[in-house]
Amino acid sequence: MTERLAHRGPDDSGFFSDAHAFLGHRRLSIVDLATGRQPMCSEDGSRWIVYNGEIFNHAALRPELEASGHRYKSCSDTETILHSYEQYGTDCVARFRGMFAFAIWDAPARTLFCARDRLGIKPFYYYSNGCLFLFASEIKALLEHPALRAELEEASLPEYLAFGYLSGEQSLFRGVRKLLPGHRLTLRLDLDGGIRMETERYWDPPCPAPAPPRPAQERALIGECRRRLEETVRLRLMSDVPLGMFLSGGIDSSAIAALMTRLTGGPIETFSVGYQERAFSELDSARQVAGHIGSRHREVVVGMREFFNALPRLVWHEDEPLTWPSSISLYFVSRLAAQHVKVVLTGEGSDELFAGYARYAHYLFSQRWLPYYRRLPEGLRAAIRRRIAGTSLLSAPWRRKLQHTFLGRADDLPSLLLDNFYCAFSAEAQASLLRGAAGSPYGNYLRYWDASAGAPPLQRLLYADQKTYLVELLMKQDQMSMACSIESRVPLLDHTFVEFAAQLPPEMKLRGAGKHIIKKAVEDLLPRHIIYGRKRGFPTPLRQWLQGPQAQPLYTLLKAPDGLLARYLDPAALSRLMDQHRTGQYDHTDRIWRLLNLQIWGHVFLDGRLGPPSESLLG
Repeated sequence: MTERLAHRGPDDSGFFSDAHAFLGHRRLSIVDLATGRQPMCSEDGSRWIVYNGEIFNHAALRPELEASGHRYKSCSDTETILHSYEQYGTDCVARFRGMFAFAIWDAPARTLFCARDRLGIKPFYYYSNGCLFLFASEIKALLEHPALRAELEEASLPEYLAFGYLSGEQSLFRGVRKLLPGHRLTLRLDLDGGIRMETERYWDPPCPAPAPPRPAQERALIGECRRRLEETVRLRLMSDVPLGMFLSGGIDSSAIAALMTRLTGGPIETFSVGYQERAFSELDSARQVAGHIGSRHREVVVGMREFFNALPRLVWHEDEPLTWPSSISLYFVSRLAAQHVKVVLTGEGSDELFAGYARYAHYLFSQRWLPYYRRLPEGLRAAIRRRIAGTSLLSAPWRRKLQHTFLGRADDLPSLLLDNFYCAFSAEAQASLLRGAAGSPYGNYLRYWDASAGAPPLQRLLYADQKTYLVELLMKQDQMSMACSIESRVPLLDHTFVEFAAQLPPEMKLRGAGKHIIKKAVEDLLPRHIIYGRKRGFPTPLRQWLQGPQAQPLYTLLKAPDGLLARYLDPAALSRLMDQHRTGQYDHTDRIWRLLNLQIWGHVFLDGRLGPPSESLLG
């Protein structure tokens, strides 16, 4: 099991076992290189910990623990977790600032205590059958145990086809579950050998302040945002090994890179990735920022062949299908960075904290006008929707824009928000594609949407995204960087910074193109065209690649009669979808990407046709 995780910890390994528990660890040495080995035991040898992550405030917690009588034998944050558990019990997690997934075997209490950080930066997967409990940082390690077979969890298919990921406890593997972000798990061993498991949430972001700020208050909040941003970046410079920055050229990574340069007092290492197709490459923007801050900058360019040939290996690393094409770009820039540093900082999280995605403004715009539009008869509204979808009087770009508004959509949440901005396959589209009856794909998202029912509309959008969309982004970040044996840190997701952002009024987030307060807070760090430039996300020339003749082997793979798709999809519907995309009749890029990844996942994990070293989809 630990050998399967060697890429996550190539520097060291260790094991512990007693009559009831077996713990294994692979170490990526970042802090306290000499004495931070794991599994690590308590002073009396009765408690043992295995842990992945960083507790950035561990040095600040140490004096109080030492004053309470705990004796340290290392300088590692691992030992601080262990002593904190001994001192405070399961409430120790409330004291930690950082990213973590850990398990502590408390032998006297016959208890295993596990916890995952508040935002889900570090992964924790597990399997239990009532008398056996397995856990690991990646699913592939669990699959090495003879009690667990790799089988598809069919009930997860609708959500996967819609969103490209599963946002609840389930995974695509039957029986394998995730410990959710901000949750802890306690496992108690009964005298008869049975196990009792309890999970509970220990953290949630707070609701925002109800009143909009006056101008003087707004200036103070902008200053506070800057102070907190500097603090969280400074904390994440904690390292005994070289570190750098993934630089996209957008405001988030650029601001962090500029702060790193100031805080370290010298040039930092920055890394960027782009495509051979210049229209989809952000390398020019990244170079401008690198020149502005004076970093030692390196970049890698990815082409179509290496992009697709990496897919089987990266699906193996991620354990589940890749949600976004940018995962592949992230892998290549991680591989570049690993040649020079062992830790990188990234800009993930800002969009979900400060309303950086255009979909927020679009949805709120529709919500404002929808009450007036509903005064029209439903039959007339349906006719308008059909007219917009089929008219030749409007250009294709204008049709697309109108179809993203209340004029082109049904007025329920799944249509106006989820099918509009998230889902590749709506429930209706799945009904015509899947052979059997499909369940609703929206349940997990709606659970979080309903949980914040009393909050302002923008806060509900942000909260649901932080619990679903962002968690998957963080898994991509963790698994693609750890595939290259480097650690990625996310300063913007320090939980105290998230709590500060959550309580800001919507007016300080969704103004202009979004992220108003963060832009104002870093105006002295970067050129205005970087701060206020058009947001591009991370575009990939995937549509064009899938329409070209070089993509033929991918379509052959999709139609494989012995593949996973053949068991669940209507072959005529699949062929129609592929033909429509290849001829340019419709843009089915997202749908083909979902299906291609699912097919590859089946070949890698279920039937073994594509092993992890395979890189030959396009020869």
